[in-house]
Amino acid sequence: MSYVTRRLLQSLIVVFGVSVVAFGMLFMTGDPAEVILGESADRMTVAQIQEFRVKMGFDRPWFVQYASFVGNALQGDFGNSFVRHQPAFEVITDKLPATIQLASAAFVLSLLISIPLGVLSAMNPHKSLDRIATLLAIIGQSIPGFWLGILLILFFGVHLKWLPISGSGTWQHIVMPAIALAAFPIARNMRLTRSSMLDVMQRDFVRTARAKGISETRVVYAHVLRNSLLPIVTAIGLEAGFLLGGSVITETIFGWPGVGREIVSAIGSKDFYVVQAGVIMLALIFSAVNLLIDIAYSWIDPRIRYGS
Repeated sequence: MSYVTRRLLQSLIVVFGVSVVAFGMLFMTGDPAEVILGESADRMTVAQIQEFRVKMGFDRPWFVQYASFVGNALQGDFGNSFVRHQPAFEVITDKLPATIQLASAAFVLSLLISIPLGVLSAMNPHKSLDRIATLLAIIGQSIPGFWLGILLILFFGVHLKWLPISGSGTWQHIVMPAIALAAFPIARNMRLTRSSMLDVMQRDFVRTARAKGISETRVVYAHVLRNSLLPIVTAIGLEAGFLLGGSVITETIFGWPGVGREIVSAIGSKDFYVVQAGVIMLALIFSAVNLLIDIAYSWIDPRIRYGS
């Protein structure tokens, strides 16, 4: 229980740090009142700008503003969007299902390909299958996601016309974004699974299991893979956060109506309250997923003693 408490406190510290950065974004580009007003500030008098500053609370000390920001955020109030004229939190929550849908598709795709391919590669070291899988993994880790997305659009969307190049609504729309988003996790998890299993295969208990006449399939899945899961699960936990946060570029390229694309749009229009709500929402999801992964360690490996 002490371990869970420590991990929960660490997650809260991470969220606190993100909240400080999200709050500070308003002040990084100068006077927040003039930044929000944009070109309108040129047509306003000093008195009108000061009136807007007081109305928004920017005349108060920064620590008072931050305390107010945190208090309102805990109630789900991040202010109103200047562009959409609705609560910023609602703008983000309306887009969140699309981001979760894309991240989930990429997550499932990465697991279905990387883990079996890593296992097969570890079972056939230095053979043709292993060499091909390793080469593909290196390529997958080397290709930038945005470039892969553009290639997919040009080949499957423009040239072959098999898949729509942007938007959402059908399963065809999610195919290319999911592949582009999952490419790097597939390559990383495949190599990690392979290296972790090859390391465990050298352990004494594996040789003992084989000496007892246990079938190779059972040795691989019941002994080797089970004891190789800790680093793999760690990577998977980080991957969940990466897919949610890293979907910003993918959503923008494919016109996917998710949180990432909304944040990019809000940055361009200086809709900072929407940016703050989106950043903190993604940070909360990332912290929650990693906390669950850490708790799952005790089930994967009973030898771990939390708090020891």
